Amino acid sequence: MDKNIQVVGFRIGAETFGVPISIVREIVRVPAITAVPNAPDYIEGVINLRGKIISVVDLRKRFGEKNIQPTKKDRIVVVELNERSVGLLVNSASEVLKIPPSEIEAPHDLFQDGEVDYVTGVAKLKGRLVILLDLNKVIRRSELRRLDDLAVSSAEWETTEPALK
Repeated sequence: MDKNIQVVGFRIGAETFGVPISIVREIVRVPAITAVPNAPDYIEGVINLRGKIISVVDLRKRFGEKNIQPTKKDRIVVVELNERSVGLLVNSASEVLKIPPSEIEAPHDLFQDGEVDYVTGVAKLKGRLVILLDLNKVIRRSELRRLDDLAVSSAEWETTEPALK
């Protein structure tokens, strides 16, 4: 008997997505986000999470959502990608889903092309579908380096410019 796969489930719009629980560090309410000049539109900015500067990517914008309204349910899912912490802004996140491998289907050819090659599978769970993601493909290495640069420059500003606050 195969062990269930554990993923952290979160919502973007009406859809439920899942990422491996092993890369999720924590889920936090959305604090004040400091905007970063010249960042792509899907990068909300950076947050200070217990003294660590973390870049925040709005997955809703990354996935093409048009009508984004902030709500009290919005959350930041802090994940570890290639030894970097990144915050993912989503509509809600609160559950660990245990999915039997037999309920996961490989992504169809539609998901393999171009921009949606980050879908690793679609799981059927209690009458709903959960889209499983490979965050290393959602956020590419070059973007991770840019996020690092944004976090470092923001951290430097935070520590060297206290008179401006």
